[in-house]
Amino acid sequence: MLRYVPGFPDPAVLVDASTADDAAVYRIAPDRALVATADFFTPIIDDAYDFGRIAAANALSDIYAMGARPLFALNLVAFPRALLSDGEDLLGDILRGGADVARKAGIPIVGGHSIDDPEPKYGLSVIGEVHPDRIVRNAGARAGDVLVLTKAIGTGVVATAIKREAASEDLVAAAVASMTRLNDRASALMLDAGAHAATDITGFGLIGHLLEMLRASGVAAEIEAAAVPILPGVRTLIEQGHVPGGTKRNYADAEGSVTWDTAVDEVTRTLLCDAQTSGGLLISVAPARAHELVDALRREGHEAGLIGNVVEGDATVHVG
Repeated sequence: MLRYVPGFPDPAVLVDASTADDAAVYRIAPDRALVATADFFTPIIDDAYDFGRIAAANALSDIYAMGARPLFALNLVAFPRALLSDGEDLLGDILRGGADVARKAGIPIVGGHSIDDPEPKYGLSVIGEVHPDRIVRNAGARAGDVLVLTKAIGTGVVATAIKREAASEDLVAAAVASMTRLNDRASALMLDAGAHAATDITGFGLIGHLLEMLRASGVAAEIEAAAVPILPGVRTLIEQGHVPGGTKRNYADAEGSVTWDTAVDEVTRTLLCDAQTSGGLLISVAPARAHELVDALRREGHEAGLIGNVVEGDATVHVG
């Protein structure tokens, strides 16, 4: 889709769509830049309140991935008018969930826009702020860096299993807790560690978003599959066939850019391509700071891990 976005030369634009970054950045003063993003999607779980929380946390994540702090947000709502008078306040529950997460992030939701749509959708447009010298981009990973992931993966598989009534209550609770957890502290800690590059893991999965970072940075990577944190019980769901269509597309799209060690089984390969919602941050950081960063993240309650290294080469990934 980005190929349809016309370019416009403006020296105030510090980050645009050309590097597949998580948000746009526009300088408004020598020491100030605005960061803007928008994200919304259809429900991935049954509980309307939790859906609102997940969608809001997912949108805010784009701001945190850039090393920025959010300032305010606008609601983006699509909802069937017929359901507004059926006795259940589903839309109210969705908006309450979004508002509670925004409140936790310390920002107001100051308005928004809604349309009548047969299929509900919800998300946020978020405006943030960052010092121009403190922007963390997709482009910036360096050969020799260590890759740090701040959340376990597998939420796409869980969402599919929920639709098929195949996910246990404990697994749903674990996935919701992960998806509603803000990446604010992870963002602050990566800044303290002097991160060279970062992105958040969402619809393109771990492999897809890593490849975007590698292409923007002009490097390659090696991933240790066993080191990637995974939600408990997800492997079994994949073995039972609960694999999202988006995950299958991600796997197919990775062909030609990823080499898999023979020891990496098909379930693991699928997981590394699983389409995430409100996933963690993938951070490229100097090796001298990597262990310190992971320790700090774990003290904050993040299931973080050192999952691989950045190496010289074209934008490819070897998974061992």
